[in-house]
Amino acid sequence: MYDLTAMLRSGSDKCLYEQIYEYIRQEIREGKLRPGERLPSTRSLAEYLQISRSTATLAYDQLLSEGYIASRPYRGYYVCQMEELYRLDTGEECDHGEESPIEREMRYVCDFSPTATDMSQFPFSVWRKINKNVLSEGSSGLFAQGDAQGEYSLRETISRYLHSSRGVNCSPQQIIVGAGNDYLLLLLEKILGRHVRIAMENPTYKRAYQIFNSFAYEITTVDMDEAGMSVEGLRQSDVTAAYVMPSHQYPTGVLMPIGRRLELLKWANEAPGRYLIEDDYDSEFRYRGKPIPSLQASDTQGRVIYIGTFSKSIAPAIRVSYMVLPQVLLERYRQQCYFYSATVPRIDQKVLEEFIAEGYFERYLNKMRKRYKEKHDLLLDELADFGADFIVTGENAGLHLLLTGRRGQTESDLVEAARAKGVRVYGLSESLVGKAGEQPGSTVLLGYGGLGLEDIRKGLALLRQAWL
Repeated sequence: MYDLTAMLRSGSDKCLYEQIYEYIRQEIREGKLRPGERLPSTRSLAEYLQISRSTATLAYDQLLSEGYIASRPYRGYYVCQMEELYRLDTGEECDHGEESPIEREMRYVCDFSPTATDMSQFPFSVWRKINKNVLSEGSSGLFAQGDAQGEYSLRETISRYLHSSRGVNCSPQQIIVGAGNDYLLLLLEKILGRHVRIAMENPTYKRAYQIFNSFAYEITTVDMDEAGMSVEGLRQSDVTAAYVMPSHQYPTGVLMPIGRRLELLKWANEAPGRYLIEDDYDSEFRYRGKPIPSLQASDTQGRVIYIGTFSKSIAPAIRVSYMVLPQVLLERYRQQCYFYSATVPRIDQKVLEEFIAEGYFERYLNKMRKRYKEKHDLLLDELADFGADFIVTGENAGLHLLLTGRRGQTESDLVEAARAKGVRVYGLSESLVGKAGEQPGSTVLLGYGGLGLEDIRKGLALLRQAWL
């Protein structure tokens, strides 16, 4: 039950009870008061609006007589359930039952989303147990404001994990924990300064581009080759920072070789104040060969800002990311951003820390690697008969791959033909900055992380009908 904040006008030609009646009726029609929702009692409404109880009763009586509300003995007044409600002023059907964009998307038989993950194997019972233990063994301090950089014990755990799995060289003091990459990039703006010239790969992760674009940053896009961002293009761009995804570039899936990484580090070391922002968003999922060390692992001069997340490896809703700052930028953070509060609750940090420290994270990650590899291999097997018409790239890592048409089809032709069969695929041009209309190829992304094995088979069968 909520208070009704009706704006009553003393100079109106309508009496008070009519104003209250019309306000409540409009709230019901617009869906702001939902079916089954309890209204304040006439006594409570009269006290809240500073009117007589008889005025409130008259308004409710009118609503009762028209069927907008119902009275339940000894319980109060409730909003009625009304199917097919029409707005009398327009004659149009109320949009309560209209499909939202999300509901329309649910009509796809198969959605090859490149960002979806598989939560079917998540150890919910373990997470609940750890959460229960943290709350039962914890103290009131868990509900107090914690360290702005994140709990030290969690940062220490992350530091050990990064060193063993990604070769990252850092101390817990260099790590900042935040609620998602968006927050860390916003914080990075305060650390680097407002008017920064930054280079981004093209195509790139569009969300990061949109965030940088919301700053006072001057963004230059640099084309890619088979090894990643072109260093020659980077030198011509006259920037002070470059945002790269060397371990698995999104969306192309390019793995940057060591030679190109060293070229980038050389560029960064050629002038003071240059930095590389390494987004290592899904490096845990590699299906052939050994894991590739991070770019930060080769950095000896403090030029790499390393950003990672648990959104892919654990769950999107975890919303815990981390950033490793070089020592110079760490000092700048402490001087300029010391007043920013932690954005991840201490309880959530403690649960995550124990999930990693007690070995559950490693076991879950190993299980998911096997599961994603099974999906990856099935997808490649099912695509074998597409070989005459399509080129497959970006495989062997991550949660998506790319298909490029050989027969001169346009990207929009492929997307629309798939949609006609109830399958959603994603065009590469969605990740291009400033060149979407110039893209000559016909490349689409097929994600498999959120699909079951049978979904993959069904989706590919429909794409055969649409494309072959």
